[in-house]
Amino acid sequence: MTTVLKSVLVPHSAATMFALVDDVERYPEFLPWCPATQVLERTGEVTRARIDIGYHGLKTHITTLNRKLPPERMDLELVDGPFRRFQGRWRFEPLGEAGCRVELSLDYTFSNVATGVILRPVLGPVLESLVDRFVARAQALA
Repeated sequence: MTTVLKSVLVPHSAATMFALVDDVERYPEFLPWCPATQVLERTGEVTRARIDIGYHGLKTHITTLNRKLPPERMDLELVDGPFRRFQGRWRFEPLGEAGCRVELSLDYTFSNVATGVILRPVLGPVLESLVDRFVARAQALA
C-alpha cells in the first residue's frame, strides 16, 4: 500500500478550498495531466465523478464517490480505476482570518503488480502534486 499525506497552510477560506476541490468540471483547466472529467452525480452530500489521466503517454482514469461535509471534509471512495484499494480524505481546517489548513491523505494499492509497475511512475507524481495544484489554482483565482 502507498500513502500520500500532504498538509499546507493557505491564505484562503476552507469554503473556498472545498469548492475548488468539488469543482471537478474545471480540473482540465489547471491539472495538466487531466484532459477530461465527467460528473456522474452531484448532490449536497456526494459528488461521483470520473477523472481521465494522461501523463507521459500513459492513459487511465479513476472514478470516485466523494462524500462531502462542507466546508471541512471530503471522503473519497474508489468506484472504478486501476486500484484494488483507493481511499482518501481532504480536510479543510479553518484558521480564522489567516485562512485554512488543507490536508490530503490517500492510501492506495494497484489492482495487480503489473499495473503498479506501469502506473506507479505516472500516478505517483500526479497524486503527490494534487495539493500544490489546488493551492496554485486558489492563488490564480484570488
